[in-house]
Amino acid sequence: MLSRRRGYYLAKEILTLAIFAGAWVLFAYLGNSWWQLLTAALLAIAYTQLSFIGHDAGHKQIFRSRRANDAVGFVHAGLVGLSYGWWIGKHNRHHANPNHESDDPDLAIPALAFTKGQGSTRQGFLRWMAKYQAFLFFPLLLLEGLNLHWSSIEAFWHGEMKSRRLETALLITHIVAYLAAVFVVLSPGLAVVFILVHQGLWGVYMGCSFAPNHKGMPTLTDDDQSDFLRKQVLTSRNVRGSRWVDFTLGGLNYQIEHHLFPSMPRPNLRHAQPIVREFCLAHGVAYTESEFLRSYAQVLRHLHEVGAPLRAERR
Repeated sequence: MLSRRRGYYLAKEILTLAIFAGAWVLFAYLGNSWWQLLTAALLAIAYTQLSFIGHDAGHKQIFRSRRANDAVGFVHAGLVGLSYGWWIGKHNRHHANPNHESDDPDLAIPALAFTKGQGSTRQGFLRWMAKYQAFLFFPLLLLEGLNLHWSSIEAFWHGEMKSRRLETALLITHIVAYLAAVFVVLSPGLAVVFILVHQGLWGVYMGCSFAPNHKGMPTLTDDDQSDFLRKQVLTSRNVRGSRWVDFTLGGLNYQIEHHLFPSMPRPNLRHAQPIVREFCLAHGVAYTESEFLRSYAQVLRHLHEVGAPLRAERR
C-alpha cells in the first residue's frame, strides 16, 4: 500500500489542471459580467484541488524522490499563491505533535480557542470572539484564503521559505498575474467582488477540508506520554462517506491512516482503513469515525463548549 500510484496522480493532475485552465478560459470568455461570480466559485474548487495535490507531494506520496515531489509542490503552491516551504515546515510540526496545546501550529490560531485553557488567556475582542466562536467559525473561514496568502508573504519577509528565490519569484508572479487578469477583464467594483468571492470560497473549502480532522478531538500537553500510535489515532477523526467524499476532501477524510502513514498515496488510504481500524479495536485504541455533516456538528459543539466558561462570566 506504500507503492507509488503514478497513474492515479497523472489522471488527477490532468483533471485538476483542466478544471483550473477551463475556469480561466471561461473567465476570459465571459468578460465584464456578473456571471463571473460562478467562475470565482469554480476557481475556488480548482485552487483547493491543486492544494490537495501539493499536500500529497509534500508528504512524498507521488514520487519516491524528494526532489520530484518538491517540484510538484512548488508548482502547485505557485499556482494558488502559497509558500510551499512555509507550509511544509508548519505541516510537519503538526504531524509530529497533532493537537498538542503548545507544539501544534494548527492550534495556535488567535481568533479561535480550542481548549478552555486557551480561552481563559484571551483578552479584549479575542475573548469576545472565543465566547461565540461556534457561531463565528464558518464566517471566519471566509478569511482563511487571504490568511494563507498573508502567511506566505510573512514567510518571505522573515526568510522562512524553503527556496527563497524560487518561491519569491513564484509568489510575485502569481500575485501580479492574478491581479492583472482580474482588473484588466473586470471593472474595478466587479473585480473586488470577484476576488472576495473567490478567496472567500477557497478559504471555506480549505477550512471545511481540514477542520473535521482534529478539531474537537482530545488535546495533548507536555505531560502526556502517549506512544506514536495513540498520539496519532486518538487525536484524529475520520469522515465516513463514498468516493465522492474522498474526492471532495482530498483523501483527508482518512485522517487516522494518513497520520500513521503520511507517505501512503491518497488512493491507498481507503484500503488501509479496515486494517488499521481492526488493529485499533483489537488493542483497545479508540478509533473515531463520523458522518460527513455530523463531523462539523462535533467541531461546532466543541467550540461552543470551550466558550461556555467565558459566556458564564459576569457581564
